[in-house]
Amino acid sequence: MAGNSFGKLFKLTTFGESHGEAIGGIIDGCPAGLELDVEKVQQEMQRRKPGQSAIVTQRKEPDTVKFLSGLFEGKTTGTPIGFVIENANQKSNDYSHIKDVYRPSHADYTYDQKYGNRDYRGGGRSSARETACRVAAGAVAKQLLENIKITAYTSAVGSIQLQKKFEDLNLEEIEKNPVRCPDPETAANMETLIREIRSQGDTVGGVVECVIQGVPVGLGEPVFDKLHAALGAAMLSINAVKGFEYGSGFAGAALKGSEHNDLFNTDGSTKTNFSGGIQGGISNGMDIVFRVAFKPVATLMQKQETINSEGELVEMQGKGRHDPCVVPRAIPIVEAMAALVLADYYLLNRNSRL
Repeated sequence: MAGNSFGKLFKLTTFGESHGEAIGGIIDGCPAGLELDVEKVQQEMQRRKPGQSAIVTQRKEPDTVKFLSGLFEGKTTGTPIGFVIENANQKSNDYSHIKDVYRPSHADYTYDQKYGNRDYRGGGRSSARETACRVAAGAVAKQLLENIKITAYTSAVGSIQLQKKFEDLNLEEIEKNPVRCPDPETAANMETLIREIRSQGDTVGGVVECVIQGVPVGLGEPVFDKLHAALGAAMLSINAVKGFEYGSGFAGAALKGSEHNDLFNTDGSTKTNFSGGIQGGISNGMDIVFRVAFKPVATLMQKQETINSEGELVEMQGKGRHDPCVVPRAIPIVEAMAALVLADYYLLNRNSRL
């Protein structure tokens, strides 16, 4: 299986399956001398881990990151940073009923057809459990990007949408509710919807918005390595993601050029930010703004018709512990992938000026 590495200069390779002994990763290219706050890494893991509230999967995992290499006396050495995260709470029997059955809209069928040997326990390598490795690596990247602030939050769950603009939000509210929406009233409505959906044995999707502040002018490598293209690739690599847009996104297609152009101030900043902080594939110093759409979780606690490995029509129903909505736990994953992209492009930009 190829495709397990991300990045060029700041590179992450992950390994492991949902119900194996452990998952983990290797970060290659992190500069030497970075004083790594391991506690901050663990704090990011706590934001992603399962079992953190009543509206997410109840799998109980401590998600403790154990660093194996690349650190000495609390600082990075410039050598590969290896880490592992043990799987402490597998319940593989929960998946025995899908050993030879394909869940609709899941990776079960495509993995089996491609490799002919599918780890059905929790989805194996296709499980969102793998994203814990990304969050650990992203927490390291965040510390490399000390002057850049990455803030993601839930902006929609199902048909419930956050109506306030980023500038009008109290970001301190994000971690005060299980949905991670910065508006308390909207968050309460979202939580009610998720609970209702869960009681029906169903699932629901949503949207994560991310704003990156403090990005210097000049990150991005045209023509084929535009910054927004890298961010899009990063977000679309996350489980359950169905869409990515930045700046004005698809809504910008309905505007005239005279409405959409970001006019300059004398200092190079712009009066509006339809560009989403990126022009010509290069950061322009304004806030980078993008949105990521997540589909409803494929595993339902309802009966559905599907096929088995023999091509026969059968009926199946999900069992075990699953998220009714992935969006609340996806917040730190979106931030982590953004941090990995920016760390990579920060190093690329630094090298281009040597």
